[in-house]
Amino acid sequence: MTLKYTVLGAGAMGLRFGVLLQEHAGAEVEFVDNWQPQVDTIKEQGGVYVSRDHENKHLVPVKIYSPEEYNGDPDVFIVFAKQMTLQDLLDRSAHFFHPDKQYVFSGMNGMGHVEKINQYFDPSHVLAGTCLIGTVLNQAGDVDFIGKSGAGSINVAKESDDFDQETLNQIMTDFTAANLNPTLHDNFYGTLMTKVVFNSVINTLCTLFEIQMGQFIDYEGAEKLGVQLIDEAFDVCERAGIQLLSTRQEEWETVRYVSAVSNPLHYPSMYQDMSKGRNTEVDYINGYIYDLGKKYNYEAKTHDFLRGLVHLAENTRKFRK
Repeated sequence: MTLKYTVLGAGAMGLRFGVLLQEHAGAEVEFVDNWQPQVDTIKEQGGVYVSRDHENKHLVPVKIYSPEEYNGDPDVFIVFAKQMTLQDLLDRSAHFFHPDKQYVFSGMNGMGHVEKINQYFDPSHVLAGTCLIGTVLNQAGDVDFIGKSGAGSINVAKESDDFDQETLNQIMTDFTAANLNPTLHDNFYGTLMTKVVFNSVINTLCTLFEIQMGQFIDYEGAEKLGVQLIDEAFDVCERAGIQLLSTRQEEWETVRYVSAVSNPLHYPSMYQDMSKGRNTEVDYINGYIYDLGKKYNYEAKTHDFLRGLVHLAENTRKFRK
């Protein structure tokens, strides 16, 4: 069984998935993006410049389109838009959706994207997951894969038990061949929320202090800060009936290990957005945890406070020369 993939959202992670599937799994891959400078630059260059850990920069030919000019018919969509731009991308792409026969995988940060995808695709055609993979979009048409080949991993879960097994097997086979190191789970929301909790610590704190993950974990008080956020998030999930993939201690150990060992030199994606003058996804991470808790009469006040600090930092950019 051979699958054709179209990546919706050719940012850092979308490019990494697509390029690796193209180069290592031998899959046919096309890209669609709603950021016109990305589309124009990659077309002008004849591909995307790819580096690994800031070295060996080389041009990889890829096919990229704006939503309006694309008319392909893939088997699987890989969705990696920012939460704030996803609705626009889906609406502009609807003319080439065939929900009865196409499938979707999304590994986006935060929460809120599944509900938007379900406007077009039934849960029986949707996979979602989380990525522990560092990737940086330096500028339009220029991406940097962080970590050695094969570094990082992803978690994958079916939104519905009715997802076609043959298609699922082939997607997992292709992701494995692409060195994405996938693990399949049967706990859909627990899989997604486990990464939200991770990001609510490392993305937010590194962004506020403009530091790398290794610099965060070097601070002697890092564990106290992280555990406070993790405890609040677990309290929320317990009240919402969401069983996470880890215990509270295991979640902190993941934050510690990734920060100290796997990606100490990495600036999280939220920092990348902040540093480039884009709005962050904090409302879909810390804000989501707080808003979910409110539904169950619990206030995750530290998460709400950090959300406010990130928005304060966003607002102060207008005063900088």
